[in-house]
Amino acid sequence: MCPPAWRQAMIAAQRLLDLAQVRRVRDRIERDLTRPLDVEALAREAGMAPGLLASRFADAYGHSPYAYLTVRRIERAMALLRHGDHSPAGLCLAVGCPSTAVLVTRFTELAGMTPEAYRRRAAAGSAGLPRCVAAAPASAQAVRGRPA
Repeated sequence: MCPPAWRQAMIAAQRLLDLAQVRRVRDRIERDLTRPLDVEALAREAGMAPGLLASRFADAYGHSPYAYLTVRRIERAMALLRHGDHSPAGLCLAVGCPSTAVLVTRFTELAGMTPEAYRRRAAAGSAGLPRCVAAAPASAQAVRGRPA
């Protein structure tokens, strides 16, 4: 039988390996933001069970992989709305949402207003400001649950 310290060291080493795999999954989600998410395929690539991946991902990033993807898509939609005039369908395609209804629903849940209201507010709030100041991602912090 192994000494207890060895067992603890092996557990710690496995957690580090799992964290590295979860980081790779997050990087893949970031790269493929506009594509549909297949958690089972991501788990297979990471060499983990889907439930274990979801658990480890939530431990590391505070969200399941799907919720993380949703938040990132909404942050991207917010940036596009601040910098351009996209129709709901165009916005949906640009961020990879499966439908306009899903985009509007999730956007409203996370941002506290519809995309159209957000676009109007962003346009009114940035009038007269230099583009670099108007583009500051203060609202993205609020989406992640941190005060702006």
